[in-house]
Amino acid sequence: MAATESHEWDVDMSMGLDRIIKNHASYDRNRQHLADAGVVLPRLADLADPVQRLSNKTASIVSIDPDSPDAVNLFRVHWHNDESRRGLAAVPGHIVLGPELTGVEAKIIVVLGNRFPMIRAHKVLAAYGCLVPRLLSGLFDAERHRAVWPSTGNYCRGGVAISRILGCHGVAVLPEGMSRERFTWLENWVADPSDIIRTPGTESNVKEIYDACNTLAEDPNNVILNQFSEFGNYIVHRAVTGPALQRVFEAVRGEDALTARAFVAASGSAGTLATGDYLKKSLGADICVVEALECPTLLYNGYGEHNIQGIGDKHVPFIHNVMNTDFVIGVSDCATDHLNLLFNTTVGRDYLHVRAGLGQERLASLGDLGLSSIANILGAIKYAKYAGLGAGDAVLTVATDGTEMYGTELDRTQRAVGPLDELAAAEIYGRYMLGAVTDHTLELDRLGRERVFNLGYYTWVEQQGVSLDDFDARRDQSFWDRLMDLVPIWDQMINAFNG
Repeated sequence: MAATESHEWDVDMSMGLDRIIKNHASYDRNRQHLADAGVVLPRLADLADPVQRLSNKTASIVSIDPDSPDAVNLFRVHWHNDESRRGLAAVPGHIVLGPELTGVEAKIIVVLGNRFPMIRAHKVLAAYGCLVPRLLSGLFDAERHRAVWPSTGNYCRGGVAISRILGCHGVAVLPEGMSRERFTWLENWVADPSDIIRTPGTESNVKEIYDACNTLAEDPNNVILNQFSEFGNYIVHRAVTGPALQRVFEAVRGEDALTARAFVAASGSAGTLATGDYLKKSLGADICVVEALECPTLLYNGYGEHNIQGIGDKHVPFIHNVMNTDFVIGVSDCATDHLNLLFNTTVGRDYLHVRAGLGQERLASLGDLGLSSIANILGAIKYAKYAGLGAGDAVLTVATDGTEMYGTELDRTQRAVGPLDELAAAEIYGRYMLGAVTDHTLELDRLGRERVFNLGYYTWVEQQGVSLDDFDARRDQSFWDRLMDLVPIWDQMINAFNG
């Protein structure tokens, strides 16, 4: 069986690349633990094509609340949930933004992450892709270990959700300055208040998260599932999110001669950027990474703080396939904060109804766009202007989450701006949406990619102790392509585990 064959890999197995059972005693306990709880694990192939593979399962769980800690919600950890998040949609939920709103002729196709279960964000998929391989190898013991989930918000929520429904002990590590809504959600899901570990700072303070995790790792019962270096995060997005976005593009294209020109996503942990690797192979799309202009690490080796929550910075994630990235695009948090106000207030929507001719359905869909989602859209607009795209072109991106996590941020911006009237709404729209230009847009050549790649040395080799050989192995595109060989192996292991 593939699950017990020996195989050499090129990088440290602690980063989630096991393809065999490493601890049979823990593996056996995990199987019994989940069997006793009635938990069945979906395969990655199921999550990649749920319409073909999970229709019967979905029909049988339609009555289960998608926000409940019920293990059947594992079978909803995909992009094809319908608007109710109970049934299946033939095409993943998405919106198409046209020139009436964006000011560019190219179609901006935005795939919606808030249809995922439990956390209303797609990071629950990343968490599944990181924890399950550890259960399959026996390197994580569901009855003994604590799963530690470091992030700036959504990934740690996804990790806590996956941990809870698998009967594991989950711990969230995130900056104390993140939105109040994130902490409220966590407080309702963790086993104990001490399972929420607040680190100093805000979105830009990723190293402080790492420092806290290094301390936690001194306890052998803590297993750190670092989304920035767990290859399961990369693999699950390339295997699942990539095909989902291609289906959306094909549905939007229909019979028209529409060309997918680029995939745009904020840096974050770089897991979602793996979608770009899939779309570059299948559709020939460029890969564009967005970062906050207030902390332009990839653009200018810069630093700072910002409020585009969920995108991380001040370092290059270990699972970012830098040598396949084509553009880096800077977006200001002033733009995302103000457009969040425009999109989610009565005055702002009334203005867009008159100025852009948006109907009620389209106006309501603006609530599907959280802060990082707005940043992605602005990055797509800037790319479209830089590349001179026309009506026959499309740019694909994702809305990681919706506005549910940013009510307090909306209030903060409202207080700073003051009373919002029609004139103020027009100023926001003109300055931050129509006024988006091609500044801080960097097209990467070989030397540019090398510069960004080498910048990661200081985080991963000098600070986090990754070997130089493991660090350099990621320069070669074949390294990333070979990662995908694990998908059928893990699915076979899931079959045996469910046995």
